[in-house]
Amino acid sequence: MLTNCQQLKLKAADGKKYLTDVADTEQILRLMQPSEEYAKLTDLMSKTWSGMTTREYKKFKDLKKENLRDNVTNTELVLNMLAEVAATDISIEWQPTGFDESAKIAKEGATTAKVARKQLEKSLKKSTVSSVNAKLFYILNE
Repeated sequence: MLTNCQQLKLKAADGKKYLTDVADTEQILRLMQPSEEYAKLTDLMSKTWSGMTTREYKKFKDLKKENLRDNVTNTELVLNMLAEVAATDISIEWQPTGFDESAKIAKEGATTAKVARKQLEKSLKKSTVSSVNAKLFYILNE
């Protein structure tokens, strides 16, 4: 696989400008397609922070073909986003190569969200993972 890079002159610590390669991250992201590995990492993250795989979570919320992300509470959404952001930040720092390293990072990021979920549940004295879905939310708020 080729890396799409541009050369830029960047100022170094010594004050001089040197040519350096900078990846075109926007083009790389456009080229990325959802894959089986992506689905596995998503499931790993979901299982780690919520205790359920994506399929289990959808069943818990009584969803058939609906998008899970469209049927979570604000708290669930924020916890999932925390897992994703933490994993992304860790990935940038660790620069994984291959699925196994990416899986470790996904789990590490999701553990951050799990710790936050457990702390919040301790304060609330109830679960933050809810069976409420968009249909039920609409009915409850009529």
